[in-house]
Amino acid sequence: MSGIDGDNLLLKDFYFPPFDSIQAHHVRPGVAALLNKLENELAELESSVEPSWPKLVEPLEKLVDRLEVVWGAVNHLKAVKDNPQLRTAIEEIQPEKVKFELKLGQSLPIYNAFKAIKESSSWDTLSEARKRIVESQIKVAVLNGISLEDEKRDQFNKIEQELVKLSEKFEEHVLDATKKFEKLITEKKEIEGLPATALGLGAQTAVSKGHKNATAENGPWVITLDDPSYMSVMQHAKNRDLRKEVYLARLTLASSGELDNMGIIDQILKLRLEKAKLLGYNNYAEVSMATKMATVAKAEELLEKLRAASWDAAVKDMEELKQFSKDQGALEADDLTHWDTTFWSERLRESKYEINEEQLRPYFSFPKVMDGLFNLAKMLFGVAIEAADGLAPVWNNDVKFYCVKDSSGSPIAYFYFDPYSRPSEKRGGAWMDEVVARSRVMSRDGAPARLPVAHMVCNQMPPVGDKPSLMTFEEVETVFHEFGHALQHLLTKEDEGLVAGVRGIEWDAVELPSQFMENWCYHRDTLMSIAKHYETGESLPEDIYSKLLAARTFRAGSYSLRQIRSASLDLELHTKYVPGGSESIFDVDQRISQKTQVIPPLPEDRFLCGFSHIFAGPYAAGYYSYKWAEVLSADAFSAFEDAGLDDIKAVKETGKKFRETILALGGGKAPLDVFVEFRGREPSPESLLRHNGLLAVSV
Repeated sequence: MSGIDGDNLLLKDFYFPPFDSIQAHHVRPGVAALLNKLENELAELESSVEPSWPKLVEPLEKLVDRLEVVWGAVNHLKAVKDNPQLRTAIEEIQPEKVKFELKLGQSLPIYNAFKAIKESSSWDTLSEARKRIVESQIKVAVLNGISLEDEKRDQFNKIEQELVKLSEKFEEHVLDATKKFEKLITEKKEIEGLPATALGLGAQTAVSKGHKNATAENGPWVITLDDPSYMSVMQHAKNRDLRKEVYLARLTLASSGELDNMGIIDQILKLRLEKAKLLGYNNYAEVSMATKMATVAKAEELLEKLRAASWDAAVKDMEELKQFSKDQGALEADDLTHWDTTFWSERLRESKYEINEEQLRPYFSFPKVMDGLFNLAKMLFGVAIEAADGLAPVWNNDVKFYCVKDSSGSPIAYFYFDPYSRPSEKRGGAWMDEVVARSRVMSRDGAPARLPVAHMVCNQMPPVGDKPSLMTFEEVETVFHEFGHALQHLLTKEDEGLVAGVRGIEWDAVELPSQFMENWCYHRDTLMSIAKHYETGESLPEDIYSKLLAARTFRAGSYSLRQIRSASLDLELHTKYVPGGSESIFDVDQRISQKTQVIPPLPEDRFLCGFSHIFAGPYAAGYYSYKWAEVLSADAFSAFEDAGLDDIKAVKETGKKFRETILALGGGKAPLDVFVEFRGREPSPESLLRHNGLLAVSV
């Protein structure tokens, strides 16, 4: 059996993980053997450690890296190719992995060696990146419970183990609940309004569920809660009952029966608070902010500033929507509610700007969008991105593999891209993650540094029949967003592996390059280079481009409030909420929503039960980061506006500067300093409010 050590794939020395061959049965024996090896290496390091780079940081990086690469590959497969066997294998070995990480994070010899470096006479001679590594290692060790007395440390470790388990369960419940919802529709009149792409997807899903003769024209169709399916119902289905049913299913996702996440959330919040108290903090948000740019007070202040700027605009949005639906003779005009707003917003947008998301799709075919994106990267940052399919094993035939080359034609990085939705095995949403980071210590074959590798994952509409994947404008923005994250990982010039690429960057600054890239979707030359009709090749008509631009700030107040609700709720739950107290998590949501939702929330709103970002992802007490980084990214983009977006020479010069600062420096320099180096001053929220049309015009 190939689970035995000798030929276990996970123990082989690889640069590109064998994604096509890793199976569930490799996981437990492979990770167990690796942990065993790393335990021995840790013991050896602890006994011979000296406060110097070669005797402390280099062996430590090698140790951490091996585990991150192997665990990263296994966990990535769980996200894109989930199956019960893989789940069980990960669940079984996870406690061992957490135990090892706690042991490493609480190693006194290593901690003391880092402190000795900081207190040594040679401290001032260290590079800024090395100083950041030392300071970060000391801070993280304290947050890992290194200073706790034995009994308290045992309690801390138990909490950590339990939190990892609960987060896994939370995510599995969300995936399973999403998978479980299927609505079979056989009557065409029930899905009136749904565009051809959605009917094609519905029929394709039906075929995969055993309805062999399903066609886009005659059905049957299967509606799921996966984004492409869910959004097309919310935006286009004339059938209000269908919208209501699908909306409520999504709103109450993972909130009942055996997939109920409610108890898990309370447990998570309770344990996070306990952990914070053990470490000497008042609440978990303070623990979270210890490694971020913001403080709790600063994050709350920004959210309130943006909320105040968005509220009146959102109220106006709602009044306009009610009036419009009334003018259209809508029966529900006097009673517009949550499952109506997306539908009527879409109709209003069509009438106001004569833009229809579905009519735009033929202009955004996946291959063209990628070409345009890569041309933009070449123009701004001087890199060439080439298809390199076949060079690295992939987990699905739809996955693309690319090589990034510098201006001299030498490879500097690689990345995978998994674009399409696969509801039966792949989690929703979009993300970028590292496969390996750039590193001098981990270099191979005499190269000066190991080259970074990333993967990008999206969930857009798959190709239907012989048509390519035709994207909505929002899906185009998502690809640009994730590519921004990838660029920061791939174009790093930092050779210290522990702070290369996206590593070591304060969490509330990581969204800067991703949100920055979204701005280019509205840049005329960029958009026109992408938007070519997939059949005729004709460019997007000029008047439609102007309308897209005008529609950019459409309902900006409402969209802004939606993010502010999530961010404020996240902070409130991690600062003031008392688990098991008089208020439930849903009471807190209802209270926050009074100030952040123009239509009062429904009593049955269980949105929190599917809020993976904060309960199964890295955004706990950090969801505000999207807004924080949006301020940074809008301000960074305004440097290009100031230079003149039509002045190609100025754009290239500014792009070069952006690459050399924001994209190159990684976690090797404090993000505020990096920003100032690029922009010449500290960030201001003005550009963001201006881009969103929310800046009160001063007369």
